[in-house]
Amino acid sequence: MLASLCSRAVRWLLLAAVVFQSCSKKTVPVVAPPPHVDIQEIDFGYLQGKARLTFKDDKRERDVRANIRVRKDSVIWMTFSVAGIQGGKALLNKDSITVVSTVDKEYYVFSYVELSQRFNFTIDYATLEAALLGNRIVPKTEGEQLTVNEAATLLDQQSGSVAIRNEINNLTKKIEKVQLRESTTNNELKIDYSNFQPVGNKLFPYNGTISVFYKTAAGIINNTITLEYSKAEVGDKELKFPFNIPKRYDRR
Repeated sequence: MLASLCSRAVRWLLLAAVVFQSCSKKTVPVVAPPPHVDIQEIDFGYLQGKARLTFKDDKRERDVRANIRVRKDSVIWMTFSVAGIQGGKALLNKDSITVVSTVDKEYYVFSYVELSQRFNFTIDYATLEAALLGNRIVPKTEGEQLTVNEAATLLDQQSGSVAIRNEINNLTKKIEKVQLRESTTNNELKIDYSNFQPVGNKLFPYNGTISVFYKTAAGIINNTITLEYSKAEVGDKELKFPFNIPKRYDRR
């Protein structure tokens, strides 16, 4: 039922070459600093929230309510319910993703290698955590390019065959859009963030839409996950992440 969950992350800078006269009257070029952009990111020990999630593919659409807990750089834990009845849960750690359907009494385990091969993107825990929080999905890379517009700054990166474009609001310093495109397959991942509200001392996107377009033998598949938070908070108080799989459940 819930396996499709996993089918599924400034400043104005004008650089110019300048010269000045030294005491010996020789002209010496000043080396311009590398491009830089300020991005406000959520920093935390633990995060918890409640959200409405909508899963949509070419066949159907499903709405669930989710409780979400995150321990930074470690684990993402979710439980899902429909009409107040628990329907499943998911655990994402650095090794794998496990999804349990309590309705169908079955569970799925996905490796990041498997997901990366399916979409031809590098997908790991850090990528998924950043995407969930609205943080920078791809760390700083060589050859980054900045394009400053009136309202936003475009940060373009290249990671292997994947081109990444981040759109950063000049006022809030928050990432509002992310696009990843793989040049060989044209597989594409798009993320849109909105409705930023204070969480702790930073802004957090209460609304997000993640869209994945990828090729299969049957054609191009489009999967979309929409998140709409009703509550989110961060802190250093330790949270629990209870997770077990009943022995009678079948692995799919």
